[in-house]
Amino acid sequence: MSEKIQKANEEDLQQLRRMLSRVASRDPEAVKRRLDRLAKVRPGNDELRVLDIACGDCREAEVLGDFVAELKGAPDAAVKLTGIDVRAREIADAARKFGKRQGPREGRGRRDFEFRTGDATQLDEHAELGADFDLVFLRHQNYWNGARDWEEIFDHALSKTGDDGRLVITSYFDQEHALALEAIQRLGGELVHTEFNEETRALVTPGKSMDRHVAIFRRKK
Repeated sequence: MSEKIQKANEEDLQQLRRMLSRVASRDPEAVKRRLDRLAKVRPGNDELRVLDIACGDCREAEVLGDFVAELKGAPDAAVKLTGIDVRAREIADAARKFGKRQGPREGRGRRDFEFRTGDATQLDEHAELGADFDLVFLRHQNYWNGARDWEEIFDHALSKTGDDGRLVITSYFDQEHALALEAIQRLGGELVHTEFNEETRALVTPGKSMDRHVAIFRRKK
């Protein structure tokens, strides 16, 4: 990887971190949890769970760990992230980089990472993943590349989201994001917030940029 590409990737992760922090501030229940935590001692430090679907090499793993802790009002909580992708080589890269447990540091709790090769359209066949995740994440969903497959992925993602959890997606394109929003709401997701990312980095394809849009959902009750 060239130094230029590596620098761009690092800057993308920094802006993703900032964008997700803004998303947490737009979620009324997340804000309430943080205020409640300031008002009283939080009982226990239960492990938070993240599922990163179609994660590739999961370069956003640490960002997601910090985000879910902020979202749940528990910055010192332990987090376990599970990443799944059909591309075995990408999963192997993720495992080499993040596959070991990281201890508490800088006010954060423990971080555990595991990565599995699997087809996101068939998540129901991966019973070992469990359910009730605090955060399910899809970075750069690709609805245009097979709408039926992506609706299956969205449906599975919602089924893995706990009653008090959140599904978060980002998108490369304006129209593709709009289509994804419509599909997820039709499948049972309740839109909490969506926004255009003012810091997005433009890519070569016209109208395409990194994490151009973000949206956060909860399951309809």
